[in-house]
Amino acid sequence: MSMLPQWAMDALNILTQLFVLALGAAALAMIVMYIVDRAQTADAVRRNYPLVGRFRNLFTTLGEFFRQYFFAMDREELPFNRAERDWVYRSARGEGGTVPFGSTKPMDKVGTALFVNCAFPLLDDHAAATEPLRIGPHARKPYDAPSFFNISGMSYGALSKPAVRALSRGAAKAGIWLNTGEGGLSPWHLEGGCDIVFQIGTAKYGVRNAAGGLDDRRLRDMADIDAVKMIELKLSQGAKPGKGGILPAEKVTAEVAEIRGIPVGEASISPNRHPEFDDVDGLLDMIGHIREVTGKPVGLKAVIGAYGWIEDMCEAITRRGTESAPDFFTIDSGDGGTGAAPMALMDNVGLTIRESLPMVVDILERYGLRGRVRVIATGKLLLPGAVAWALAAGADFVQCGRGFMFSLGCIQAMKCHRNTCPTGVTTHDKRLQRGLVVTDKAERVARYADTIRSHVEMIAHSCGVAEPRQLRRKHVRIIQENGRSLPMSAIDFMPPPDGRNRPGDMPSQP
Repeated sequence: MSMLPQWAMDALNILTQLFVLALGAAALAMIVMYIVDRAQTADAVRRNYPLVGRFRNLFTTLGEFFRQYFFAMDREELPFNRAERDWVYRSARGEGGTVPFGSTKPMDKVGTALFVNCAFPLLDDHAAATEPLRIGPHARKPYDAPSFFNISGMSYGALSKPAVRALSRGAAKAGIWLNTGEGGLSPWHLEGGCDIVFQIGTAKYGVRNAAGGLDDRRLRDMADIDAVKMIELKLSQGAKPGKGGILPAEKVTAEVAEIRGIPVGEASISPNRHPEFDDVDGLLDMIGHIREVTGKPVGLKAVIGAYGWIEDMCEAITRRGTESAPDFFTIDSGDGGTGAAPMALMDNVGLTIRESLPMVVDILERYGLRGRVRVIATGKLLLPGAVAWALAAGADFVQCGRGFMFSLGCIQAMKCHRNTCPTGVTTHDKRLQRGLVVTDKAERVARYADTIRSHVEMIAHSCGVAEPRQLRRKHVRIIQENGRSLPMSAIDFMPPPDGRNRPGDMPSQP
């Protein structure tokens, strides 16, 4: 040590003193934490095991990330596994949906849908383009919807400004519609020039009066915007059927509050249903009123639980005339998603789209309304197989939300409700929003939509039909408990006609 120059010795002495001070500070901090842990009464583990007990919370937090990146297999995670997310990421980057070596999907799992390929599949040059499909023939301005795959309702406020801007631009580039969600119509929805489906939730955001009811003047002004093609009256959504929307206070910025017509900085909670009506006649009256005021096609969105009201609605339409019917029916899945919802509802209430979609299609068919009411399916339909299944089950259109969130860069961090989304998709933190570059993500949105449509067409051609809407239930087989499959056309999805559940009734047998 004596060979070191004086300046080195001085530096070494300073480092030694700093190290001793750091050790002393660490020891003091540990003593303080020990005392705090022993004294506090909220956490039994920390009270019984001071200091060491703190690692439990740390490991619980880190475990979420370690499972996702290191321990979970490709097909294990929920709500979306790594294989599903990676397919969307590759498609959004324009890398296609090709994978090597073989499928990792368990194809013998009960309920799995397998498409029946044709011995002589359609040649590519014999394929037909998917033609626009008219919605709302009795509206003054019917909508010829160009794409069978579109973006489902995600509100500005729940999503960030750059996320909505990227969706709008990407939707315009891909020629698909963008559903506003219940949070009102923002300038960012309109920025890209895409077709807009305006959703009216129970709080009437964007078209509400001071009392929270429907304001016909604001409704008319909104519908006068040419980009707005349809209006969707939301009764319920898959993640929280029977409960209104929830927007945390930290997301209610001045801009969001102005668009929605609500107070700044206060949590926004929608009613659990529309107070204007409480039966199917009132529902049809509301749909007719909105269609008359706006001149645009009007439909409804609901997650299906009790199905008797659908029978009641069809009977009412039969009495009134088919012009009174909703122009479309968006069926949401009981496993649908949202940024914030009570776990009690998210985990336990509502039928999944696998059961509810064919059921509703069959009810409409029984009453001769299948051609009048267009059917839109939504709820975890983000891969080509799921989209093709929905079309074969009877849907005219498919909407997807979380697939497009993945195309924007969502990593399923499960922070949607905390305003801390690390990819800028669901946060109003400007620092985090900076990571979402609108021009780049708009291209990814369009590429994801294009890839989905291309691969659904591929499935259709393999089944021997010219375009996806020609897929039928006979083209799909469903794996049964014995390991064998049955054609979906042989499965009876039709409910008995006495399944009417009404407020106050004892539950009827589905």
